[in-house]
Amino acid sequence: MDRRSLLKAGAVAVAGVALTGAATGTAAAAAGLPPVPGMLGDRRANELWYQLDEIALYQLSPEVKAAYDVFWPFIQQNAPEGLYAKWLELSGEPAYPGNYAEFAKPVEQPLRVLSKLQLDNFDHFYRGDEAGLVKAFAAFGQGILFDPRREPQQSEVHTMNGNPPSGYHFWHSVLRAQMFLGIDRHRWARLHPMIGFAWALQSIAKPDHRHVNPGLPPEQVRALARYWLPRSPVQLDDDFRSAPYPG
Repeated sequence: MDRRSLLKAGAVAVAGVALTGAATGTAAAAAGLPPVPGMLGDRRANELWYQLDEIALYQLSPEVKAAYDVFWPFIQQNAPEGLYAKWLELSGEPAYPGNYAEFAKPVEQPLRVLSKLQLDNFDHFYRGDEAGLVKAFAAFGQGILFDPRREPQQSEVHTMNGNPPSGYHFWHSVLRAQMFLGIDRHRWARLHPMIGFAWALQSIAKPDHRHVNPGLPPEQVRALARYWLPRSPVQLDDDFRSAPYPG
């Protein structure tokens, strides 16, 4: 599927994305997923983000651990002020994006592993349902997915950690490296606007990480979707030069 397909899916999602704003009541049943007592928000979206945490943070495969063992030391040594700061520096130079691709080339293999990790998870839950995936990102950004399965000291709301949530800028910096190295470039071009959309929603909602959140007004969610979902990678570069919130 190409970028045009994403925009079509996004247009469909704009009409229905506000339905994710209701964060009270029991979680809706999803095919093949057992109910979780105390869970609030969309069942499938909760599972998407829960499983991403599992495979990326808590239950690492040997391949993913090996990728981290290369990736993190490289970042510490070559981008000591953080990967986003390095991207911001290099993206302001005339040689961009070639200079950023050259910078990231030594960690191309770990970036391939991390790309597959994330894309496989998205495909497992939302293959063929781009509109549903848009809504899952919208719910993530607003912090309306309450999942009680984590340990008590860990966040129970599936949303980007931090206030402000700097993880969106890190994600942007990683996926731009992946795209410039030709790693699942078309896939990330389709997901990139969803990441910006979630960032914009969370920047406004500023959700509580421990307790369920009410969600933004439906008309506000729809307006943000209309702006963010058609954004191109070049436009999103401009957007993500603003920190910590959209300009």
